[in-house]
Amino acid sequence: MEQMTLENIAKACGGTYVGDDAQRGSEITGAVIDSRQVEPGYLYIPIRGERVDGHRFIPDVFEKGALAVLSEEPLENPAGPYIQVASSEQALKDIAEFYRSTLSIKIIGITGSVGKTSTKEMISAVLSQKYNVLKTEGNFNNEIGLPLTILRIRREHEVAVVEMGISEFGEMHRIAKVAKPDICVMTNIGQCHLENLIDRDGVLRAKSEIFDFLKTDGHIVLNGNDDKLITVQEVKGVKPVFYYVEDGTAKKADLPYEITADAIENKGLRGLNANLHFPEEVCQIHEPIPGVHNVYNACAAACVGRIMGLTNEEICQGIAHAKTIAGRTNLITLGEVLVIDDCYNANPVSMKASLDVLAQADGRKIAVLGDMGELGENEREMHYDVGKYAANTGADILFCCGTLSEELAKGAQRGHTKVMYFADREKLTQTLINFVEAGDTVLVKASHFMEFPKIVKALEEALEA
Repeated sequence: MEQMTLENIAKACGGTYVGDDAQRGSEITGAVIDSRQVEPGYLYIPIRGERVDGHRFIPDVFEKGALAVLSEEPLENPAGPYIQVASSEQALKDIAEFYRSTLSIKIIGITGSVGKTSTKEMISAVLSQKYNVLKTEGNFNNEIGLPLTILRIRREHEVAVVEMGISEFGEMHRIAKVAKPDICVMTNIGQCHLENLIDRDGVLRAKSEIFDFLKTDGHIVLNGNDDKLITVQEVKGVKPVFYYVEDGTAKKADLPYEITADAIENKGLRGLNANLHFPEEVCQIHEPIPGVHNVYNACAAACVGRIMGLTNEEICQGIAHAKTIAGRTNLITLGEVLVIDDCYNANPVSMKASLDVLAQADGRKIAVLGDMGELGENEREMHYDVGKYAANTGADILFCCGTLSEELAKGAQRGHTKVMYFADREKLTQTLINFVEAGDTVLVKASHFMEFPKIVKALEEALEA
């Protein structure tokens, strides 16, 4: 990692270098917070968690060949040099910010209430047609994950696509300061994290902090279907590029659209076809990922692709090769049962989108839904509304779990859907395993804290046995 010497790192994070002066000029080869990921030449950054203090693993990482470590306290007889800092978490951001300043790579930052990960995957698939792309892995999109993603960039990478998630005011400002994106993409403004952000106007203000560190020659890509985003006219002299999907849900505004899409042909769980309108031509695209909402991701990716110099043909090829990841509309075939693993996170908009995907299935449609977090004072009403939606979209059976999901169950009972409510996830899981049969399609979705991936894993173990 060029210029990432221990001396420069200490200066970047305001730390005090302790160790052999001869090693001050040594460059690290990587930086991690997980001691299990340490390799020779790495910098280990110990984080104090609720359950585990990373400082306890400092002796272990030196045995693995770590070049140096950070520490919030003096170390007695360490096996190598260390940099003492006031806060490892803040130092992580400072170090990543310094590293970002040494890079010429283009960074695309993606935020929004819904669809950040799927849009990141689509943009990465498109840009990979021309560039060596690094992208956010897993849920590394917050004040710890974003800096770690930046620190994964290497000389061979030509562009980085990073997801930027927040839950409070000021958080986006702090991670944007690290990423300094060249292109800012915003998917939509929905009802997420309302405990802290109050309403959609608050969400827009908080998400818009991504523009605080936009490069002077940067670009902004926005969803022209979103009534809040179309109010963004200009930022630091940069006029946004808008995309629009003719889906019957929003009136087309008088905006300079770069990309529009129409003639959507839903192929159910096999994906969809649509017409993508470029300024020069109209191309038919195929998306292998189910869900009409994924057309928005394709439009966003097309806008970014054009900014990055891809041809229209390269853009369409990238869209056709897009894939899902675990927990994001990931289709898992288990014998004659199809599981839609969409349980990474949830809010009212994404819940309804996933139920729309389930509605395309053949056979019995089983929705396994759990609580949605951080929705604010109207959380019970929002859960009730999702329950009604589940019944109206044709879910045959609803399994639900969680305190708030009692309201979800009540909403679903207004229709013809059979509802089974459980206070305990393990009881739900066992009942579900005994209930499913050949030909069923099972959607599993809830907010991350509900730990619904354990339900998916249990289904895999039971149905593959």
